[in-house]
Amino acid sequence: MNHFINISDLSKQELRSIIDRARERKSQRGKKNHSQPDDDQPLLGKNLIMIFEKTSTRTRISFDLAVKQLGGSSIILNQDEIHYGKGDETIKDTAKVLSQYADILMIRTNSHKNVDEFKKHLEIPIINGLTDTGHPCQVMSDILTFEELKGNIKGQTIAWLGDGNNVANSFIQAATKFEFKLKIGCPKKYQPNKEIIKLAKQNKCDFLITEDPYEAVENADCVMTDKWISMSDKGDKKKKKKILKKFQVNKKIMKYAKKDSIFMHCLPASREEEVTSDIMDGKQSVVWLQAFNRIHAQKSIIEWCMK
Repeated sequence: MNHFINISDLSKQELRSIIDRARERKSQRGKKNHSQPDDDQPLLGKNLIMIFEKTSTRTRISFDLAVKQLGGSSIILNQDEIHYGKGDETIKDTAKVLSQYADILMIRTNSHKNVDEFKKHLEIPIINGLTDTGHPCQVMSDILTFEELKGNIKGQTIAWLGDGNNVANSFIQAATKFEFKLKIGCPKKYQPNKEIIKLAKQNKCDFLITEDPYEAVENADCVMTDKWISMSDKGDKKKKKKILKKFQVNKKIMKYAKKDSIFMHCLPASREEEVTSDIMDGKQSVVWLQAFNRIHAQKSIIEWCMK
């Protein structure tokens, strides 16, 4: 049994095996319909429970399809549908109960501490489907997508523009493990988690944080961004957008990246804010493949957790 909570928790070998297995399973499916299970059905008779404290499109659908393609089934619970979400049952008690009903748990929660608390009391694996601190499943899908199009990510240059949010945090952890160069362009006020930055420096991660978006994007193999306003943001949203305006991914910015660079966005996107529509819909954009690959990356994560 393995938990998938932070990319930093896994070894380089474990992470590489997950990506390679995802690529292998995707290839083996051929032209099967999305609802058809894989031939081997390793999760036959197994059940995944998903808890969502936050709204979700891609995570909800891709995990549901992932477990079904592996031969298993799923139960989806929204925050207002269970006692834990209403605050009248402890995480400990909820974890003990879910351990009797499911074979694996995925949770999208407002606080990373909740995932750690669930882990303490669960008798089944847990997958982090997004917290305020990280989004490791998204990053694994992004790496799968990058390598599908441009080969091994080791030694390549990834640029991140905009808010140093939970996805950016997970990318810093990934840069250390997969050994790619990460350049983050963001205002000082919205830099990634300080503890994650500190740990990356200790591990001699090849990364740069700059307030100059052009420096961040220069010679990048891939340019990434995300919504400026996260689901958990409670501050002055207009002020934040104004500060982040110069970090918008547009034609001018993309000219500083390599000519054959690709553009990624984990979605949902606020067009004409963090990215212009001509980039989102342009030849360099791979956002739809990126979203599709969530299924395949998460199948591999589930399979690894169930070992």
